[in-house]
Amino acid sequence: MTEESPERGQPLRVLVVDDHALFRRGLELVLSQETDVEVVGEATDGVEAVEAADELSPDVVLMDVRMPRASGIDAARKIREKLPATKILMLTVSDDERDLYEAILAGANGYLLKEVSIEEVADAVRAVARGHSLISPSMASKLLTEFNELARRAEDRRLATAPRLTAREIEVLKLVAKGLSNREIAEELFIAENTVKNHIRNILEKLGLHSRMEAVVYAMREKLLEIE
Repeated sequence: MTEESPERGQPLRVLVVDDHALFRRGLELVLSQETDVEVVGEATDGVEAVEAADELSPDVVLMDVRMPRASGIDAARKIREKLPATKILMLTVSDDERDLYEAILAGANGYLLKEVSIEEVADAVRAVARGHSLISPSMASKLLTEFNELARRAEDRRLATAPRLTAREIEVLKLVAKGLSNREIAEELFIAENTVKNHIRNILEKLGLHSRMEAVVYAMREKLLEIE
């Protein structure tokens, strides 16, 4: 049983793009059997895909990644710029994570390997048309690994660029966090009270904050110090 198109029961208009004629015909044959899906055009490479999409304004572009003249990734980027409402579903043999990342950055809404049964393609087309994102399970694990690595590198960069407090400033900040006044901090560290004030002013300037409490909260959140 098929599902109705999300817009007033009209069939989903699909553009099929693949440089292999036999596979393209197979997709068209399978999709043509679905009452809620209509293949409105086809293209054999990225250049034709952009031209056909511009002319037909399909709901979904079902497209290979690696094709002559222009790749599906290049085509996806241009189609996304011209037709932001059109969904793009990559269907490819490429399990190279670089193709996956570039496709997503280019605006693809899904990335499926051709190992999926051809009968599943219609469901995938419906899913991306409804706004879902689809990624083959084996590729999803690669994507998760890459995102974790990106997050780790971002954290390393954040720590590397975090404001550098001197050892004395960290001592002062710890005592501020414990609730000591400037006079009490001065007595604890055997320094002048004015020196404590100067340290606190420098801490606030380095952290871009405005109060003692903000400095403590920021330092705790960013793990710049630990209060014992």
